[in-house]
Amino acid sequence: MDATDVTATDDTAGVVPPRLVTTAGAADLLRRLSGNHGELMMHQSGGCCDGSAPMCYPAGEFIVGDRDVLLGVIDLRLGVGEVPVDLPAGTDAVQVWISGSQFEAWKHTQLVLDVVPGRGSGFSLESPEGFRFLSRARAFTQQENDALNSSAILVGAQWEAGVRPLPPTVPQVVAEAVDACPVPGMAGRA
Repeated sequence: MDATDVTATDDTAGVVPPRLVTTAGAADLLRRLSGNHGELMMHQSGGCCDGSAPMCYPAGEFIVGDRDVLLGVIDLRLGVGEVPVDLPAGTDAVQVWISGSQFEAWKHTQLVLDVVPGRGSGFSLESPEGFRFLSRARAFTQQENDALNSSAILVGAQWEAGVRPLPPTVPQVVAEAVDACPVPGMAGRA
């Protein structure tokens, strides 16, 4: 399996795929933002004034609801294709949340956090950087959905009570979004 391949294959039967994958560019921007703002967190917006953009905040500045779902914890220690041995902490950890109702609509997809040139939302920390975070999504395969259905999600109330996810067992940082989320009309990368 290619180091950047995060989808299930026959070799990964039963492996629970990550619900969140991050591009190297998004991880780089998050590192820069954490250097300026300290610990960070993100919330996948469900609409309103910012559409459905992923929003980046200083940790604790967005109130996570009891029923919000943790999509994953971005590990800023990692490079492309690396797998952590433990969970990140402090400025190396970026929690990514989504509302419970929006999760129900998106649970069959893997969120790919990317970054593109442009102006982000006025509420999100990347706004003055000349870039904006962008959510891409890839539909899970039936095999991946089966593995995900046999695993529990972690919600805000559990996080508040001290429950933490296990470290991922597959890479969660890809070089480019197309490595995790094929773009129609573009040939796959070798």
